[in-house]
Amino acid sequence: MMKTMLLALVLGITMPACAQHEKQMSQMDNSANKRLQAAAAAGDTAAIGDALRTGAQLESRDAEGRTPLMTAVYKHHASAAQALIDAGANVNAQDKILNSPFLYAGAEGMTDIVRMCMKAGADYTVYNRYGGSALIPACERGHVETVIALLEDKKFPINHINRLGWTGLLEAVILGDGGPRHIRIVQLLIDAGADLNIADKDGVTTLQHARQKKQTEIASLLEKAGAK
Repeated sequence: MMKTMLLALVLGITMPACAQHEKQMSQMDNSANKRLQAAAAAGDTAAIGDALRTGAQLESRDAEGRTPLMTAVYKHHASAAQALIDAGANVNAQDKILNSPFLYAGAEGMTDIVRMCMKAGADYTVYNRYGGSALIPACERGHVETVIALLEDKKFPINHINRLGWTGLLEAVILGDGGPRHIRIVQLLIDAGADLNIADKDGVTTLQHARQKKQTEIASLLEKAGAK
């Protein structure tokens, strides 16, 4: 009986104390995580380092599911992104709308960050909300240097088809303006060995789209390369 009373007394005293300690630690962690997010949003590499040293977690998430690295990339802060990647941040972590640092950098033409992510282990099988790769929106938006960077890795899935039924080549023509940047991208894709005859969901090929849109220079490039 005495032992039971003593045990109850000890538990009655220590359990609230432990719970209080855990609550304080959680609050400290949350504060550090918020400081890390703020530092990432501001592109403040010194503050990023300070936050990490005081317990902030690299893969903590904000209300939108963004990691600090994702936040830095959304703000186009290359130096902050590099600092976080150097610290081991996951370049493939997706937020609530399925953007990852690598995917978003590709879509926005942030070639320096794309290269950082590729060196840090970008996963080419992680796709955006349209089921697309980093290459497809880069082709659509005419980000020539980004396309060049992505195609430097011969293992990149150049012929990946998104949920719309389009490859990077198809998007360069269907959504492109037929101007110098898209002409250059089509040539880059041809040179990289893209399949020129993948058709969209309606069976229309890239060459047929180019002709319909009167993109004569692109159509000529595709014809010379053997497209049908």
